Amino acid sequence: MRQFLRYLREHWKADFRPDLYATLGLFLAASISLNYYYDIEDSHIDLYVSAPLKRMSLYFLLYAFAYYGSAAIWIYFNRQGHILRKPAFWLFSGFGLVVFAIYAGFYGFDAWSAAVFGGQIYVYAFYLFRNLHSLLTVVLPLFLFYKLVPQPSSAFYGLKPKWEGLKIYGWLLLLMVPIITYASFQPSFLASYPSYEDTNANEFFGVPEWVTAVVYELAYGWDFIPTELMFRGFLVIGMTHILGRGAVVPMVVTYAFIHFGKPPGETISSIFGGYILGVIAQRTRSVWGGIIVHLGVAWLMELTAFLQLAFR
Repeated sequence: MRQFLRYLREHWKADFRPDLYATLGLFLAASISLNYYYDIEDSHIDLYVSAPLKRMSLYFLLYAFAYYGSAAIWIYFNRQGHILRKPAFWLFSGFGLVVFAIYAGFYGFDAWSAAVFGGQIYVYAFYLFRNLHSLLTVVLPLFLFYKLVPQPSSAFYGLKPKWEGLKIYGWLLLLMVPIITYASFQPSFLASYPSYEDTNANEFFGVPEWVTAVVYELAYGWDFIPTELMFRGFLVIGMTHILGRGAVVPMVVTYAFIHFGKPPGETISSIFGGYILGVIAQRTRSVWGGIIVHLGVAWLMELTAFLQLAFR
């Protein structure tokens, strides 16, 4: 725990400036307010599900505004304008934003779901492919970029296992148990969780429903790994050789923007969670802490919701 707090304290001491963080706070507050007033993602961008290129382009513009807007603020207050003249800054950041815009705007899994077994398990297949397509839309492009573009590190954006220091994340998860347990008694929580819904898949395959539920939960959990790989891995560990400690801020702001389709409280909490996980990833050069926390919290929320339903 002491090492964990030391990382945060040292980063805060080096990076914090009242004028910088106040400006970033205003940027985020204005962006979040505008999003939830106009419902930018759900009511505008997601209208173009049938026009994937336009949907992806709009997501790119949204994420580019978040990333380059916050990066410009950090660069200005730290007098690091030379960074904007580095081709690597535009190559790495642009590639990452394009990849995640494709991931966010992709809807091909709808057709895949209709094709599997003639559409007889369409709903179940839709849930699975919605969570698994990141293997092709995020992991594969990042891996190819890693192999084809010279990198400052031999590790794949922090994905190489580093077990040292992971004990702290177990304690963090234990601290989350009472919070999630309390939340599970709220009607708004049970309106969203568990994310698994009963389908005809278990009857189609002739297996108990818990089998199809476990398969779904594994796919659901998988989708958090590419998110960590992109945000704490590519945008922090991969961008540190260009932005130094400044890689954390634009990642955090962009990370908040990808939560725009979720409840406001979740978007706001993602700012603090993203900041903490970003600092730790930058210092440890590993994304496994974030993966453990993300998966642990996600599955705890699913488990408590299942238990609430079971004992009703």
